[in-house]
Amino acid sequence: MQLDNPALTVALALAAGVLAQSLARHLRMPGIVLLLVAGIMLGPDALGVVRPRTLGASLEMLVGLSVAVILFDGGLNLNIVRLRREAAVIRRLITIGAAVTAVGGTLAARLGMGWPWPVAILFGTLVIVTGPTVITPLLRRIRVTHGAETALEAEGVLIDPIGAIIAVVTLEVVLSGTLGGAAHGLLGLTSRLALGALAGTLAGLLIGGVLRYGRIVPEGYENIFTLSMVLAVFEASDAIQPESGILAATVAGLVVGNLESRTSRELREFKEQLTTLFVGMLFVLLAADVRLDEVAALGWRGVAVVALLIAVVRPLDVLVSTWRSGLSARERAFMCWIGPRGIVAAAVASIFAERLADHGSPYGTEFRALVFLVIAVTVVLQGGTGGLLASVLGLRRPSEQGYAIVGANALGRAVARTLARAGEEVVLIDSNPREVAIAAADGLRVIHGNANDETILEAADFEGRRGVLAVTPNEGANLLVGERVRAHARAVAALVAIARGKAAVTPRRAREAGVHLLFGGPIALAEWIAALERGEAELQSWRYAGSEARFPERPGASDGEARAPLPLVHWRGRAATPVSDATTVRRGDVVVFAVPTGPGASGPLALGVGEWVLEEAPALRDPGVAGAIATSPADPPGEGTAARTTPFATGGRPSAAGVARGTA
Repeated sequence: MQLDNPALTVALALAAGVLAQSLARHLRMPGIVLLLVAGIMLGPDALGVVRPRTLGASLEMLVGLSVAVILFDGGLNLNIVRLRREAAVIRRLITIGAAVTAVGGTLAARLGMGWPWPVAILFGTLVIVTGPTVITPLLRRIRVTHGAETALEAEGVLIDPIGAIIAVVTLEVVLSGTLGGAAHGLLGLTSRLALGALAGTLAGLLIGGVLRYGRIVPEGYENIFTLSMVLAVFEASDAIQPESGILAATVAGLVVGNLESRTSRELREFKEQLTTLFVGMLFVLLAADVRLDEVAALGWRGVAVVALLIAVVRPLDVLVSTWRSGLSARERAFMCWIGPRGIVAAAVASIFAERLADHGSPYGTEFRALVFLVIAVTVVLQGGTGGLLASVLGLRRPSEQGYAIVGANALGRAVARTLARAGEEVVLIDSNPREVAIAAADGLRVIHGNANDETILEAADFEGRRGVLAVTPNEGANLLVGERVRAHARAVAALVAIARGKAAVTPRRAREAGVHLLFGGPIALAEWIAALERGEAELQSWRYAGSEARFPERPGASDGEARAPLPLVHWRGRAATPVSDATTVRRGDVVVFAVPTGPGASGPLALGVGEWVLEEAPALRDPGVAGAIATSPADPPGEGTAARTTPFATGGRPSAAGVARGTA
């Protein structure tokens, strides 16, 4: 078997990387842990089937292109609104904090390893980087408070290119060994940072502008267009000024990510998949290139250096950078512990080891081994205990807690009341002062603002919800909210209401956007809001007596529009969820319908044939339109005080006692 085959090495690294990260996802552990294990097991120290040295000079090119895509993806996920909120802390982390880490890392390497000052300084500048490939998945898993999350994620993305450029300049100075080389290096640092920032900004505006406004790129080509442009700007910037491309790729991602386009969601998914692929491949290749005996040879000296970085240097970095900031003491303590190194540190260390060896330095092997020891220990220790520490400090945000409903109109309030009665936490969002005032007077939690503003969605903690519902009269706005939710929190269900008939938003377009349709499909949206507002409908509970099926088309809906019953909330046992096109019903399930009461309404007759039976259920009327809910919020349909529903009283208002009973 020909194992000295570069193509085989790359193919096996790709496959092993994906398998290792898939297993890590199932085990809910940092992916890099299993990637390091996979690299060691497949490398020369074990099976010997992955041989990075067969790639020769191509390895450095492969590393560079992969890192460009990884950091572009990191920039793509940074939200400029959040960055502005923690701008002072982030700015200090990537400047003052970077300097503190560089000095601390240098002293740790000098004292612990006994290296000469030039090599120790090189190590100190390299460990400036943290890494979005480790921090971002960790933060998504443990969901800490927004302040700490934003600062750590931004530091991980922005410090990587800055730290890598500083380390490269330091290497040039170390290898030149002259005062003139030092001056040239300082000038090169400034020009690299300036060129990278400028090239990235221009490339980001170009990519984002084409995706947002133009039709130059045919449909379906958007992702490959973006990928090709990112790689082009990376290489072009490097050609003008070596090592500036890494910053250009990061800044381009930041710009594109904050320019909403028709392909934002698809682009993020595509880049995230590429990042997963490249991170896996690189870690397997780079780990396979490190010998276990090289790491073991470091002994207690290496352990002492890592301990100093974790216990002294990182806390000092964070405490100096967050001094007199808006972050709490608990957030600062958490940040002091979280500073794992990632793929950029590994990639740059491997390149530096080769260049040191080429110049006759005996420290290249030790240098790479120590950096990999730092990566392994920080990822395992800090990544493995980050969730526990966040829980102890009380920094974890709740997840899958109730629903956010965009639209405090009568329909939105009816859904909110029914979900609240199930004990679900509900928050409404609306920019209409009248609707906000009615919802607030009825005891519902409501936020006044535009849901397309990221800060308003964050105020509703949309990332911690089971789902976000958009029920405004404007179906285009509903779809936009759904797309925004899907782009920033794919684990959260996005459910939108769209209008029946000649509407701008079709079911197909909604499904392509990755959102579900509320109420089982298109409805007479404006008519239903008006009917509920005028008190021409009541809420009723109906129990399903048929066999399991996808939620059926509402009887008469295509003919009677708002005259047919509208399904709002589906109950199974004590769990309630909004009805959508993904809802299935089983025998014994209960569905709360809005049933028209005016002339020509099909009402209960449309449901009472065979499969649906009207419950002797409590009144489920929307207090914002008529009366209060007559039973405890914890009682599911059929379990509270029996009382038939009655039509809404037009313009009725709830009593104070009724509001108290109707509020979860």
